[in-house]
Amino acid sequence: MTHRKHHPSSFRDPSGYIYDDEGVVKRVIKPIYYKQYSALTDSGFFAKLFSSRALIPHKELSNSSTEIIIQPEQISFVTYPYEWSFNQYKEAALLTLRLQKYSLEKGFSLKDASAFNVTFHEGKAIFIDTLSFDFYVENKPWRAYKQFINHFLGPLVLARYHGAESLKLMSEFLDGLPLKMLASILPSKSKLSPVLYTNIHLLAKFEDKYKEDYNGETKQSSLSKTAQLNIIKSLYNYIKKLKLKEDSEWGNYYNKINYSDEAFNLKSKTINSWIINLKPQKIIDVGGNDGAFVRRISYKLQQALVCDIDNNAVDFNYIKAKENKENYITPFVLNVLNPSSAIGFNNKERFSFLERIQKFGPDITLALALIHHITLSGNVTFNMSASFFASFSRYLIIEFPKRRDSWVEHLLNSKAEFKNHFSFYSLENFEKSYVKFFDIIEKKEINETKRVLFLLKKKDDA
Repeated sequence: MTHRKHHPSSFRDPSGYIYDDEGVVKRVIKPIYYKQYSALTDSGFFAKLFSSRALIPHKELSNSSTEIIIQPEQISFVTYPYEWSFNQYKEAALLTLRLQKYSLEKGFSLKDASAFNVTFHEGKAIFIDTLSFDFYVENKPWRAYKQFINHFLGPLVLARYHGAESLKLMSEFLDGLPLKMLASILPSKSKLSPVLYTNIHLLAKFEDKYKEDYNGETKQSSLSKTAQLNIIKSLYNYIKKLKLKEDSEWGNYYNKINYSDEAFNLKSKTINSWIINLKPQKIIDVGGNDGAFVRRISYKLQQALVCDIDNNAVDFNYIKAKENKENYITPFVLNVLNPSSAIGFNNKERFSFLERIQKFGPDITLALALIHHITLSGNVTFNMSASFFASFSRYLIIEFPKRRDSWVEHLLNSKAEFKNHFSFYSLENFEKSYVKFFDIIEKKEINETKRVLFLLKKKDDA
């Protein structure tokens, strides 16, 4: 048998594993899962989920007595739960519940309800773990029920009461948020909700009792299929109605900036003309807010990643993309001053943002209305930010706001005691640092503003 290097995140399931074959992700299915795989395939279960785009489609490459190899449809950039906005997280949760409902109706059940089994592809949430389905056993409770609470209901409810930042806790708890922690952090009034009392508070008490059962005397409970479907319906209806109640500085950013309509249109027209000339397939807009400038690009893009630090801005972009059926746009939450790191066992289960974006290989990176925040809020030097962008950008369209720009003045005034430290913040010093890594292809002043647009190309030796 050919030796294959397992994907570092694929070691938990004895049914099989995924591996990278010269840049193509493939999956090996072991004999222990043959009965399930055959039943799921022959019954049309897989085909139905493929056609509805609920499960990542795959094609079978080989089938022998020792292994089956399938090749899933490739996803060029995988986002993780701690990079989703609130409504993206909701969609992933509702997809998982719909899959469990459909599975039960067809004689199967999800054995795994991890949020990491879902990502966003072509504008919507999609389930990517083909081997998570098992046979339903009569009157046996849903095996992945508690995992669903840890991975989906808990984070969403925590975000509802304490803000979307709570969702980032999933980067610390890859096995889901602990029930005891959830129950203690949620406000007392949450116990008044039958859904939260039953599925979090009561479950946390039961978990404590179960942990003390050293002799294994706790009997396995029995639960009918009808009862399971009722639980799923209850969770689905509750999560579907969940809303986030928080304002943000950036949620309506473009209503507050110092651009006139003429300046805004000039900036957009300039970016659009540069992109048309370069004819990219894939771009990333770092700090892209609600995706306003990506939407104004007339050239047909294959894929556009749009990340921002603000949940509300990403949520708005996500909802807008769904409404407009802009399947090429993938919004996600990212703090450029603290991008997602490599985490998990051996720091390799979940790849860092930089690893993923370098593999994605954007033809163009947009960094608009961003450099002053990186520099003045994060104390990141021009050399450091230039090196960062050069690590994954072939071309870079970047906007530089001068010292007299109102946002720059606001940021400088907020750090008045360190005013001398930021004396380096100038257009001249910006250019000196960036030309170490990039060639300046074009430079354009935006009329009626204190901002300059640059089109840069990475140097061959950078």
